[in-house]
Amino acid sequence: MRWLTLALIALVVLLQYPLWLGKGGWLRVWDYDHQLAQQKEANRKLETRNSGLDAEVRDLKQGYEAIEERARFELGMIKQDEVFVQIPEQVPGAKPRTKPPAASVEAAKKSDKSGN
Repeated sequence: MRWLTLALIALVVLLQYPLWLGKGGWLRVWDYDHQLAQQKEANRKLETRNSGLDAEVRDLKQGYEAIEERARFELGMIKQDEVFVQIPEQVPGAKPRTKPPAASVEAAKKSDKSGN
């Protein structure tokens, strides 16, 4: 009877081996499923990026507004007879600028009036 029990246990182990560790076993299926999920996420990110690039290309082909916007922000270009004014951003932790003393403001006004 003991030999029969050992033979049946060995048969069960031999049948379970391909199920868990074989070419189409559960471990490989789980690994492929994990790889598939990662690839789907990467594809979703790339599709989002591609749709943004497609919209930008259509914009550049159809109108001059996108070209003008790029020229202004990336190249710093301005239109003819246009005045460029740049306002610096407030740096966190920096002291806010205060008004100049009243004496210097009045001196500037007097010099401005005398110059005209």
